[in-house]
Amino acid sequence: MRARTISAVVLAGVALAVIASTASGGTSARSASSITVWLQTDAQAANWQPIVNAVNADFQKAHPGVSVNVQFQTWGNHLQKLDATLAGGNAPDVIEMGNTEMTKYMAAGAFQDLSSDKAGIPNSATWLQGLAASGRYGGKLYGVPYYAGSRVVTYRSDLFQKAGLKVPTSLAQFTAAARKLGAGNTAKGFSPVYIAGTDWYFAMSFVYDFGGSIATQVSGKWKGNLASPRSLAGLAAYKAFYTAASRASKTTDETHPNPYDVYAQGQAASMVGPGWFSCCVGDKYKGATKQFVMPSHTKGSSMPGFLGGSDLAVPIGANKALAVDWIKLYTSTQTMTALRGIGNIPNTTSLLGSSINEKAAQRSWFVPTAKNWVNVENGNILRNMLAQILTGKLSIKQAAQSASDNISSVLNAS
Repeated sequence: MRARTISAVVLAGVALAVIASTASGGTSARSASSITVWLQTDAQAANWQPIVNAVNADFQKAHPGVSVNVQFQTWGNHLQKLDATLAGGNAPDVIEMGNTEMTKYMAAGAFQDLSSDKAGIPNSATWLQGLAASGRYGGKLYGVPYYAGSRVVTYRSDLFQKAGLKVPTSLAQFTAAARKLGAGNTAKGFSPVYIAGTDWYFAMSFVYDFGGSIATQVSGKWKGNLASPRSLAGLAAYKAFYTAASRASKTTDETHPNPYDVYAQGQAASMVGPGWFSCCVGDKYKGATKQFVMPSHTKGSSMPGFLGGSDLAVPIGANKALAVDWIKLYTSTQTMTALRGIGNIPNTTSLLGSSINEKAAQRSWFVPTAKNWVNVENGNILRNMLAQILTGKLSIKQAAQSASDNISSVLNAS
C-alpha cells in the first residue's frame, strides 16, 4: 500500500513488455490447473496468513483441481519483477499493487479490463472513493480496491489538556486551538501543528474539502483546476491554517525532517500524516499520544484525506476468469471483516467502524489518473506552488494559475 512513483524509463519498458507479451501470444488464458497470486509480505503475518489460507480453501472448493500459488513480494522490487514477467509472458494471475503505482501500468496496457466484472465483485457500489479512483483509467476498471491507509492528526493529549482544549470538530476550532497552543508553548521552533510547507498531500485535502480539485478531464483532455474559485478557497484556507499552526520551513517537504522526529523531540503538539506515525513518537510522549480525524471547514465533518492503499489487478496473459473469482473471495464482506479485525481499513464504507483511522477514510481523494501524472510529481509543480504561496512570492491566484497551466500541459503531453 506504499505510495510510490514510477519513472518514465521504467514505464516505457512496461509498454514494450506488454507489446512483446502480446506478440508472443502472452494475452491468451493460461492453464486452468493453477493460478499464481502475488501479495505483499504483510499478508505473511501470523494473523493475516490464516485469512489468505481460508480464501484459497474456498476457491479450491469452488474450482476442484485448481491450485493457488501465493507468492509474497516486497515493495522494493515487485515492480521490477512484474516488468520481467510481463516481458516473458508469465505474469501472475493476480497482483497486489500500491494504489499510486496503478496509473502508469494501466496506461501501458499491462492490466486486463475488469469493467464487465465489477457488478459481481462484493461491495463494489460502496468502495472507498479515494481507493477506487486509483483502479480506474479511461473510464474502465483495472484495479479492485483491497485495503486502505488513512491520514489523521496525531497529538499530545497532555498539552491539549494543559491548554484546556478538547478535540476540535471543525477547522475553525483547530485553528483557534493551534493559536492557543502556540501562545502557551513559546520555545523556538515549536509547532502547535507540525506541517511541512510543501506537503501537497495535506494541502490538497483543503482544496478537495472546499469542493475543488487538482485537475479534471473534459472531452478527453485534462484541465488544471487549481485556479477555480473552490480550489482557491481551499488554498487560502491552507495558507491561513499553516500560518496559525506551523513553524516548519515554508519550503521544506514532509520528509526533511520527518514529522514524527520533530514530535519525538518535543517540538510539536501535533502532526498530520499516516496513522502509523503514532509508532514513532518516542518513549517520552508515547503515553500521552492520541489521534483524531482532521476536521473539515464544515463543522462535524472530516476533511477528505489522501488515501493510501493497495489494489488487486489482473495482468495481461493471466487467466482472467479464475483471477476474478479469487479476487471476489478475497474482497468479500467476510474477508474484509476479517482484515478489519486485524487492524486494516476495509475497502468499503459499509464496513467502516468508529476507529479514528476508519472515520478518516470516510472522505478521501486521489490524484488524477493520467498517464503523465508522475511527471507532475517529479516536476514538483504542486510543491513549488505551495512554496510561492507561503513565502508570498506570488499571490494565491497567481501561483495556482501557473500551477494549473503547467499541470494541463504536462498531463496532455503525448
